[in-house]
Amino acid sequence: MDNKSISLFENYKIRRQYDEKTETWYFSVVDILAVLIQQPDYQTARKYWNKLKERLKKEGSESVTNCHQLKLEAADGKKYLTDAANPETLLRLIQSVPSPKAEPIKLWLAKVGYERIQDMSDPARSLDRAREYWQQHGRSEKWIQQRMMGQETRNKLTDYWKNHEINKEEEYAILTNIIHQEWSGVSVKKHKTIKGLKTQNLRDHMTEAELIFTALAELSTRQIAESVDATGMKENTEASKKGGRIAKRARLELEAKTGKSVVTGENFLPPNTNKKPLKNDVYGEASNSRNDE
Repeated sequence: MDNKSISLFENYKIRRQYDEKTETWYFSVVDILAVLIQQPDYQTARKYWNKLKERLKKEGSESVTNCHQLKLEAADGKKYLTDAANPETLLRLIQSVPSPKAEPIKLWLAKVGYERIQDMSDPARSLDRAREYWQQHGRSEKWIQQRMMGQETRNKLTDYWKNHEINKEEEYAILTNIIHQEWSGVSVKKHKTIKGLKTQNLRDHMTEAELIFTALAELSTRQIAESVDATGMKENTEASKKGGRIAKRARLELEAKTGKSVVTGENFLPPNTNKKPLKNDVYGEASNSRNDE
Protein backbone atom coordinates (compact mmCIF):
# COMPACT_ATOMS: atom_id res chain seq x y z
CA MET A 1 0.00 0.00 0.00
CA ASP A 2 1.30 3.47 -0.88
CA ASN A 3 2.63 4.99 2.35
CA LYS A 4 0.89 8.26 1.43
CA SER A 5 -2.44 6.44 1.62
CA ILE A 6 -2.05 5.42 5.26
CA SER A 7 -1.36 7.19 8.53
CA LEU A 8 -0.19 5.49 11.71
CA PHE A 9 -1.62 6.19 15.17
CA GLU A 10 -0.53 4.01 18.10
CA ASN A 11 0.28 1.15 15.69
CA TYR A 12 -3.15 1.40 14.05
CA LYS A 13 -3.19 1.91 10.30
CA ILE A 14 -5.61 4.63 9.23
CA ARG A 15 -6.33 4.58 5.52
CA ARG A 16 -6.76 7.91 3.79
CA GLN A 17 -7.16 9.46 0.37
CA TYR A 18 -6.31 12.97 -0.78
CA ASP A 19 -8.78 14.85 -3.00
CA GLU A 20 -6.68 17.13 -5.22
CA LYS A 21 -9.69 19.13 -6.39
CA THR A 22 -10.90 20.15 -2.92
CA GLU A 23 -7.45 19.82 -1.31
CA THR A 24 -8.95 17.68 1.46
CA TRP A 25 -7.88 14.48 3.17
CA TYR A 26 -10.55 11.77 3.64
CA PHE A 27 -9.97 9.14 6.33
CA SER A 28 -11.51 5.69 6.77
CA VAL A 29 -14.20 6.03 9.45
CA VAL A 30 -13.86 2.39 10.55
CA ASP A 31 -10.11 2.81 11.01
CA ILE A 32 -10.61 5.91 13.18
CA LEU A 33 -13.25 4.15 15.27
CA ALA A 34 -10.95 1.14 15.71
CA VAL A 35 -8.47 3.46 17.43
CA LEU A 36 -11.12 5.09 19.62
CA ILE A 37 -12.60 1.81 20.85
CA GLN A 38 -9.18 0.10 20.91
CA GLN A 39 -10.38 -2.69 18.63
CA PRO A 40 -7.72 -4.17 16.31
CA ASP A 41 -10.22 -6.53 14.65
CA TYR A 42 -11.55 -4.85 11.52
CA GLN A 43 -14.86 -6.71 11.38
CA THR A 44 -15.69 -5.84 14.99
CA ALA A 45 -14.89 -2.17 14.32
CA ARG A 46 -17.04 -2.29 11.17
CA LYS A 47 -20.00 -3.71 13.13
CA TYR A 48 -19.57 -0.93 15.69
CA TRP A 49 -19.70 1.65 12.89
CA ASN A 50 -22.86 0.08 11.43
CA LYS A 51 -24.60 0.31 14.81
CA LEU A 52 -23.38 3.88 15.31
CA LYS A 53 -24.67 4.83 11.85
CA GLU A 54 -28.13 3.52 12.70
CA ARG A 55 -28.23 5.51 15.94
CA LEU A 56 -26.99 8.72 14.30
CA LYS A 57 -29.57 8.42 11.51
CA LYS A 58 -32.37 8.05 14.07
CA GLU A 59 -31.08 11.14 15.87
CA GLY A 60 -31.18 13.10 12.61
CA SER A 61 -27.42 13.64 12.49
CA GLU A 62 -25.97 14.72 9.14
CA SER A 63 -22.59 13.17 9.91
CA VAL A 64 -23.45 9.88 8.20
CA THR A 65 -24.80 11.71 5.14
CA ASN A 66 -21.55 13.68 4.90
CA CYS A 67 -19.46 10.51 4.65
CA HIS A 68 -18.18 9.51 1.22
CA GLN A 69 -17.71 6.04 -0.19
CA LEU A 70 -14.17 5.74 -1.50
CA LYS A 71 -12.26 2.75 -2.82
CA LEU A 72 -9.59 2.07 -0.21
CA GLU A 73 -7.15 -0.82 -0.15
CA ALA A 74 -7.93 -3.58 2.35
CA ALA A 75 -5.63 -6.09 4.05
CA ASP A 76 -6.02 -8.54 1.14
CA GLY A 77 -4.58 -5.97 -1.26
CA LYS A 78 -7.89 -5.36 -3.03
CA LYS A 79 -9.82 -2.08 -3.02
CA TYR A 80 -13.33 -1.90 -1.63
CA LEU A 81 -15.85 0.90 -1.20
CA THR A 82 -15.32 2.24 2.33
CA ASP A 83 -16.98 5.01 4.33
CA ALA A 84 -14.58 7.93 4.56
CA ALA A 85 -14.92 11.41 6.02
CA ASN A 86 -13.09 14.71 6.09
CA PRO A 87 -11.66 16.05 9.39
CA GLU A 88 -14.73 18.19 10.16
CA THR A 89 -17.14 15.27 9.86
CA LEU A 90 -14.78 13.00 11.80
CA LEU A 91 -14.69 15.46 14.70
CA ARG A 92 -18.49 15.34 14.84
CA LEU A 93 -18.48 11.54 14.81
CA ILE A 94 -15.86 11.40 17.54
CA GLN A 95 -18.20 13.32 19.84
CA SER A 96 -20.65 10.40 19.56
CA VAL A 97 -18.13 7.79 20.70
CA PRO A 98 -17.88 7.09 24.47
CA SER A 99 -14.15 6.47 24.57
CA PRO A 100 -11.25 7.70 26.77
CA LYS A 101 -9.32 8.16 23.51
CA ALA A 102 -11.97 10.59 22.30
CA GLU A 103 -12.04 12.64 25.49
CA PRO A 104 -8.91 14.77 24.76
CA ILE A 105 -10.36 15.68 21.37
CA LYS A 106 -13.74 16.52 22.90
CA LEU A 107 -12.05 18.82 25.45
CA TRP A 108 -10.13 20.48 22.64
CA LEU A 109 -13.35 21.01 20.68
CA ALA A 110 -14.96 22.64 23.72
CA LYS A 111 -11.96 24.94 24.10
CA VAL A 112 -12.03 25.88 20.41
CA GLY A 113 -15.77 26.54 20.60
CA TYR A 114 -15.32 28.79 23.65
CA GLU A 115 -12.51 30.70 21.91
CA ARG A 116 -14.73 31.15 18.87
CA ILE A 117 -17.45 32.72 21.03
CA GLN A 118 -14.83 35.05 22.51
CA ASP A 119 -13.62 36.00 19.02
CA MET A 120 -17.15 36.90 17.94
CA SER A 121 -17.53 39.30 20.88
CA ASP A 122 -13.96 40.63 20.62
CA PRO A 123 -12.30 40.11 17.18
CA ALA A 124 -9.00 41.45 18.53
CA ARG A 125 -8.57 38.14 20.39
CA SER A 126 -8.35 36.17 17.15
CA LEU A 127 -5.72 38.61 15.82
CA ASP A 128 -3.66 38.16 18.98
CA ARG A 129 -3.93 34.39 18.64
CA ALA A 130 -2.83 34.54 15.00
CA ARG A 131 0.17 36.72 15.91
CA GLU A 132 1.15 34.30 18.68
CA TYR A 133 0.82 31.33 16.29
CA TRP A 134 3.09 32.96 13.68
CA GLN A 135 5.63 33.93 16.34
CA GLN A 136 5.74 30.33 17.60
CA HIS A 137 6.43 29.20 14.03
CA GLY A 138 9.39 31.53 13.61
CA ARG A 139 7.89 34.35 11.55
CA SER A 140 9.59 37.74 11.89
CA GLU A 141 7.70 40.76 13.24
CA LYS A 142 8.07 42.39 9.83
CA TRP A 143 6.47 39.39 8.11
CA ILE A 144 3.67 39.20 10.68
CA GLN A 145 2.86 42.89 10.20
CA GLN A 146 2.71 42.45 6.43
CA ARG A 147 0.54 39.34 6.79
CA MET A 148 -1.95 41.12 9.03
CA MET A 149 -2.11 44.21 6.80
CA GLY A 150 -2.72 41.95 3.83
CA GLN A 151 -5.54 40.19 5.70
CA GLU A 152 -7.18 43.52 6.46
CA THR A 153 -7.05 44.41 2.75
CA ARG A 154 -8.51 40.99 1.91
CA ASN A 155 -11.34 41.41 4.42
CA LYS A 156 -12.35 44.77 2.95
CA LEU A 157 -12.51 43.21 -0.52
CA THR A 158 -14.63 40.24 0.59
CA ASP A 159 -16.92 42.62 2.50
CA TYR A 160 -17.43 44.55 -0.73
CA TRP A 161 -18.20 41.35 -2.65
CA LYS A 162 -20.66 40.24 0.01
CA ASN A 163 -22.57 43.50 -0.34
CA HIS A 164 -22.57 43.33 -4.15
CA GLU A 165 -24.22 39.99 -4.92
CA ILE A 166 -21.23 37.69 -4.47
CA ASN A 167 -22.64 35.10 -2.08
CA LYS A 168 -21.46 31.61 -2.98
CA GLU A 169 -18.18 30.23 -1.68
CA GLU A 170 -17.15 29.10 -5.15
CA GLU A 171 -17.68 32.65 -6.47
CA TYR A 172 -15.23 33.99 -3.88
CA ALA A 173 -12.74 31.31 -4.93
CA ILE A 174 -13.13 32.07 -8.64
CA LEU A 175 -12.62 35.82 -8.17
CA THR A 176 -9.66 35.23 -5.84
CA ASN A 177 -8.04 32.96 -8.42
CA ILE A 178 -8.59 35.51 -11.20
CA ILE A 179 -6.84 38.23 -9.19
CA HIS A 180 -4.01 35.89 -8.24
CA GLN A 181 -3.44 34.60 -11.74
CA GLU A 182 -3.47 38.10 -13.20
CA TRP A 183 -0.83 39.51 -10.85
CA SER A 184 1.38 36.43 -10.41
CA GLY A 185 1.07 34.63 -13.75
CA VAL A 186 0.05 31.39 -12.01
CA SER A 187 -3.15 30.09 -10.45
CA VAL A 188 -3.54 29.70 -6.69
CA LYS A 189 -3.28 25.93 -7.09
CA LYS A 190 -0.11 26.20 -9.16
CA HIS A 191 1.41 28.64 -6.69
CA LYS A 192 0.81 26.12 -3.90
CA THR A 193 2.42 23.40 -6.01
CA ILE A 194 5.47 25.59 -6.58
CA LYS A 195 5.83 25.93 -2.82
CA GLY A 196 5.22 22.23 -2.15
CA LEU A 197 1.97 22.89 -0.25
CA LYS A 198 -1.18 20.80 -0.03
CA THR A 199 -3.70 21.69 2.66
CA GLN A 200 -1.64 24.58 4.06
CA ASN A 201 -2.75 28.20 3.69
CA LEU A 202 -0.85 29.73 0.76
CA ARG A 203 -0.63 33.19 2.36
CA ASP A 204 0.97 31.73 5.48
CA HIS A 205 3.83 30.57 3.25
CA MET A 206 4.27 33.69 1.11
CA THR A 207 7.38 35.80 1.15
CA GLU A 208 7.13 39.47 2.08
CA ALA A 209 7.11 40.43 -1.62
CA GLU A 210 4.36 37.92 -2.47
CA LEU A 211 2.23 39.28 0.38
CA ILE A 212 2.73 42.86 -0.78
CA PHE A 213 1.78 42.15 -4.40
CA THR A 214 -1.24 40.11 -3.31
CA ALA A 215 -2.40 43.03 -1.17
CA LEU A 216 -1.78 45.52 -4.01
CA ALA A 217 -3.84 43.39 -6.41
CA GLU A 218 -6.73 43.07 -3.95
CA LEU A 219 -6.64 46.74 -2.94
CA SER A 220 -6.68 47.77 -6.62
CA THR A 221 -9.53 45.38 -7.34
CA ARG A 222 -11.69 46.79 -4.54
CA GLN A 223 -11.06 50.42 -5.47
CA ILE A 224 -11.80 49.75 -9.15
CA ALA A 225 -14.97 47.86 -8.21
CA GLU A 226 -16.06 50.69 -5.93
CA SER A 227 -15.47 53.30 -8.64
CA VAL A 228 -17.98 51.60 -10.97
CA ASP A 229 -20.17 50.02 -8.28
CA ALA A 230 -19.41 46.56 -9.70
CA THR A 231 -22.22 44.14 -8.86
CA GLY A 232 -22.51 40.42 -9.52
CA MET A 233 -19.97 38.00 -11.00
CA LYS A 234 -19.62 39.54 -14.45
CA GLU A 235 -18.76 43.05 -13.30
CA ASN A 236 -16.60 41.89 -10.39
CA THR A 237 -14.72 39.53 -12.69
CA GLU A 238 -13.77 42.47 -14.88
CA ALA A 239 -12.71 44.53 -11.86
CA SER A 240 -10.64 41.57 -10.58
CA LYS A 241 -8.79 41.30 -13.89
CA LYS A 242 -8.01 45.01 -13.94
CA GLY A 243 -6.89 45.04 -10.31
CA GLY A 244 -4.65 42.04 -10.81
CA ARG A 245 -3.06 43.58 -13.90
CA ILE A 246 -2.04 46.69 -11.96
CA ALA A 247 -0.05 44.52 -9.56
CA LYS A 248 1.29 42.50 -12.49
CA ARG A 249 2.81 45.59 -14.10
CA ALA A 250 4.48 46.48 -10.81
CA ARG A 251 5.77 42.93 -10.43
CA LEU A 252 7.25 42.85 -13.92
CA GLU A 253 8.99 46.18 -13.35
CA LEU A 254 10.50 44.99 -10.08
CA GLU A 255 11.64 41.70 -11.62
CA ALA A 256 13.25 43.60 -14.51
CA LYS A 257 15.20 45.74 -12.03
CA THR A 258 16.25 42.91 -9.68
CA GLY A 259 16.49 39.96 -12.05
CA LYS A 260 14.59 37.85 -9.50
CA SER A 261 11.14 36.26 -9.66
CA VAL A 262 8.64 37.50 -7.10
CA VAL A 263 6.82 34.16 -7.11
CA THR A 264 9.13 31.62 -5.50
CA GLY A 265 9.17 28.16 -3.99
CA GLU A 266 10.10 29.53 -0.57
CA ASN A 267 7.90 28.34 2.29
CA PHE A 268 7.85 27.78 6.04
CA LEU A 269 7.30 24.01 6.00
CA PRO A 270 9.21 21.91 8.55
CA PRO A 271 12.39 20.38 7.01
CA ASN A 272 11.02 16.80 7.14
CA THR A 273 7.90 17.74 5.11
CA ASN A 274 9.50 20.34 2.87
CA LYS A 275 9.24 19.42 -0.79
CA LYS A 276 11.86 20.47 -3.29
CA PRO A 277 10.58 23.65 -4.99
CA LEU A 278 10.10 23.74 -8.73
CA LYS A 279 12.85 25.12 -10.92
CA ASN A 280 13.61 28.84 -10.84
CA ASP A 281 11.88 29.41 -14.17
CA VAL A 282 8.59 29.69 -12.34
CA TYR A 283 6.60 31.34 -15.09
CA GLY A 284 7.93 29.08 -17.84
CA GLU A 285 7.16 26.05 -15.69
CA ALA A 286 3.63 27.29 -15.06
CA SER A 287 2.78 28.62 -18.49
CA ASN A 288 1.38 25.33 -19.76
CA SER A 289 -1.15 25.15 -16.93
CA ARG A 290 -2.54 28.69 -16.89
CA ASN A 291 -5.91 27.45 -18.02
CA ASP A 292 -6.00 24.34 -15.83
CA GLU A 293 -8.17 25.90 -13.15
